[in-house]
Amino acid sequence: QVQLVESGGGLVQAGGSLRLSCTVSGRTFSNYAMAWFRQGPGKEREFVSSIHASGDRTEFADSVKGRFTISRDNAKNTVYLQMNSLKSEDTAVYYCAAGKQYFGLRAFGAVDYWGKGTLVTVSS
Repeated sequence: QVQLVESGGGLVQAGGSLRLSCTVSGRTFSNYAMAWFRQGPGKEREFVSSIHASGDRTEFADSVKGRFTISRDNAKNTVYLQMNSLKSEDTAVYYCAAGKQYFGLRAFGAVDYWGKGTLVTVSS
C-alpha cells in the first residue's frame, strides 16, 4: 500500500513563507516523479509544480513561478515545496502526487497516487 503524507501546512501572513513536505512509503520513491497540486475554496484542483524522479527537471504553474521551489530527497523518500512571498490567492489544500511519468504529470490522469492534503491559509 502506497502512502503519501503531507505536512507543513498552516496559517501564514501574506508575504510569508512555508515549506511543505510529503513523505512516501510503500514503493521505491526514486522511481516516481512527484508533483504538488492545490484546491482553493470554491475552485477546481490545479497543478502547482512537479519534479522528475532524478530531481533534475522541474515545472511550475505560471501563478507560482519565481515564488515556489520544489525539491526532493530520495534518501528520505520526501519531496518538498518551498513557498515564498505567499499571497491570499495561494490559500488552498495542497496535495502531493506521485506518477511514473514525469512528462504530463501536471494532468490528473497521469497521477498514480495522491496524498490527503494539507491546508495552507494565507491571511492578508
